[in-house]
Amino acid sequence: MEKIDFDVIVPEFKDVTYNITDFGAVSGGRVKNTEAFEKALNECSASGGGHVVVPRGIWLTGPIKLKSNVDLHLERGAVILFSADFNDYPLINTSFEGFFTYRCVSPIYGLELENVAITGDGVIDGSGGAWRPVKHFKLPERQWTSLIGSGGCVLDGKEESWWPTEAAKQGNLTLVKNPELLRNKEECEKYRDFLRPAMVNFTNCKKVLLDGVTFQNSPAWNLHPWCCEHVTIRNVNVRNPWFSQNGDGLDVDSCKYVKVYDSVFDVGDDALCVKSGKNEDGRKLGKPCEFVEFKNCTVYHGHGGFVIGSEMSGGVKNIYISDCTFIGTDTGLRFKSCIGRGGVVEDIYVNNIDMTEIPKEAIIFTMGYDMDTKAGTEVAPEEIPEFKNVYIENVRCAKAGTPISISGLSAMPVHDITLKNINIASSKDIKTEHAENIVMENVNIEKI
Repeated sequence: MEKIDFDVIVPEFKDVTYNITDFGAVSGGRVKNTEAFEKALNECSASGGGHVVVPRGIWLTGPIKLKSNVDLHLERGAVILFSADFNDYPLINTSFEGFFTYRCVSPIYGLELENVAITGDGVIDGSGGAWRPVKHFKLPERQWTSLIGSGGCVLDGKEESWWPTEAAKQGNLTLVKNPELLRNKEECEKYRDFLRPAMVNFTNCKKVLLDGVTFQNSPAWNLHPWCCEHVTIRNVNVRNPWFSQNGDGLDVDSCKYVKVYDSVFDVGDDALCVKSGKNEDGRKLGKPCEFVEFKNCTVYHGHGGFVIGSEMSGGVKNIYISDCTFIGTDTGLRFKSCIGRGGVVEDIYVNNIDMTEIPKEAIIFTMGYDMDTKAGTEVAPEEIPEFKNVYIENVRCAKAGTPISISGLSAMPVHDITLKNINIASSKDIKTEHAENIVMENVNIEKI
């Protein structure tokens, strides 16, 4: 497969600055600066754009609504700390995990913008610990005891999980079993505490830049560009506690023309993710994720280093990942879907990947992810996903639980996969099931 070169347009801004302190912002992390951020962004945008500067200090705020032609610039030592008051985050109609749904507005969000950026050397903290549930088995006993003794916590019946509020716990019990309620705003209001937002969301935006900033401690996913074009993400640090539920690093979702490079991820779920909607909602939207490149990135904790799916119903194609390193992620290269999704993943090129301490699979294709969602039901042809034309070469893994696992569907095998120059140290063998035309050239499994 030959790489198709593509250009991504990087936004540019007027050389004019607007300091948030000139609009009444007060540092120290005690006073909410929501109004000051809004005034500064509005003034900058109305005057033709430029840079809204956040100086050194801790700046507490509610949600920040970005504007076209504006760069939100954090100077070194600046921390934007988002409020832990759920009442600051009203419900909006959006998409999360591939479904059209109501969800709390993101701490930083942009809707139908053009020429927008977040840059600098500062830190953006989503106060995610106030939102996220925590599973008992993921914490040492002393830390678990401290958590449940911290006040305001609610345990599930078996004391397997801690929830921040009763409404959050009840939302898990009700909305997960009745996902149709996620489209009913009145019902969602009852369980708003459960509807954790992605920390940074761009929807239907063009020419987006994230450069240099540390994004951390998100309520759910960290960075979520959805239905965007011309997105550049470079030199960023994305951090979540390793035990954070749904704590993805970056979810590039139904986007076109995206480049991600020279960045570091240490998160609680999948790290570098490509998605395009879930089941009927994704097929109805019909926006594939295409022309996306990841290069020179390092991933520490994460369920997967690089991941496509499981939400891929709108299709994924022309994706390139190269020169990346995964250290201690649960899996390395992870391709996942299931019956119900539909969609086609094709023309994926992976080159020059190094991994170590991967407890599960170094390379995995699984079409049985979340299979219970369609158990016992008749499957329509459009609900069967397809993965094909994937080229993986020059991969080195110093230690993995399982080297390679390829498991397709009887109705649609994973097919036309090329593995070339692969060296993996593992105590187990390669596994394949419902897989066709799998080409392996110079694939070496060193038994350890």
